[in-house]
Amino acid sequence: MYSLFSGSEQSQYFGRITEMFPISTLEKSDSPLVFKNAPLIDLPATFAFNGNQIDVEKYLSRSDTSALLILQDGEITYENYWLTGRKDQPWLSMSVSKSFISALIGIAIDQGYIRSVEDDVTDYVSSLKQSSYDGVRIKDILQMSSGASWNENYSDPNADIFRSAEIMAMGGSLDDLSASLKKDFLPGSFNRYNSTDTQVLGMLLRDATGMPVTEYMQKMLWDPIGAEYNGYWVLDSENMEMAYGGLNATARDYAKIGELYRLGGKLNGKQIVPSSWVEDSLLTDAPHLMPGENPLSDYPMGYGYQWWIPDLSGDFLAIGVYNQFIYISPKNNLVVVKLSANSAYGTSEEVSTLSEFEAIEFFKAIANQ
Repeated sequence: MYSLFSGSEQSQYFGRITEMFPISTLEKSDSPLVFKNAPLIDLPATFAFNGNQIDVEKYLSRSDTSALLILQDGEITYENYWLTGRKDQPWLSMSVSKSFISALIGIAIDQGYIRSVEDDVTDYVSSLKQSSYDGVRIKDILQMSSGASWNENYSDPNADIFRSAEIMAMGGSLDDLSASLKKDFLPGSFNRYNSTDTQVLGMLLRDATGMPVTEYMQKMLWDPIGAEYNGYWVLDSENMEMAYGGLNATARDYAKIGELYRLGGKLNGKQIVPSSWVEDSLLTDAPHLMPGENPLSDYPMGYGYQWWIPDLSGDFLAIGVYNQFIYISPKNNLVVVKLSANSAYGTSEEVSTLSEFEAIEFFKAIANQ
């Protein structure tokens, strides 16, 4: 894993994370939701990106796609696997994990463990007092606007994200890392992508509910959505979940959170996430959260509660490095999951950003078809 972001092939690793790190297990549901199969579709032959027509088969190969799953009206219209991917193969989600954590925060508020997103996170997480998160609203952390210092440039070997990676590789406490950050901005003023913000949300879940993230997720999300397969969380050496990127699951089970949010928090015959939380999660309700080139943001995409808002079309998505995606288009009744090991990812910021916007154009081509 030391070869991450170097251009090296990674597909042999991302399905074997459970063999390489300490983990906790999310047990598959006793009553799994198995999506029905609809008549299969053909993928578009090409799609437009940056003034070019991109060949889809070449794109899927070039981005080291391991799984592609398409749901239309909640039924499978396309499912295929390449490289080391399989229908029953858990795959490292990277930052797609963040959207699961957000759902759990919404459930915890509904259950009364957390009073409001307007509360300070340190009302619940005392270990963050006198840190950069002291007095910061939960809402600002959900919206990647905590103001904490952070560098998540994967092509920079001195970036903060590699401090976290070192903890996972060598041992240490993600709690301690979270408490060590300095403050750069006034909370709620600038959208800076910061994986430690999500790690803090994991600490909030743990401390507010009195349960490990895995246990709470098992009861309140994994079993209710009808997970078909076991899932896994990567743990640090203190048994804390790597909340910002350590979930491992199959494409079919990733698709379930996409379908859950497409349907306003209801799935498998149950209202699992409050519909109001789903609505609030997709709002870009301040200038620094708006999509497009934005001087108050470090990325040209809008942001909600741990969900990306690419434009004003109503579509939204979860994104993880190396091109992991859950794309939801409510107006098209569409969910797309793409799991990948794009070896070019992280070799430069430009390559990483372009690969994400290229994928979005691919998903739009599927929707328009």
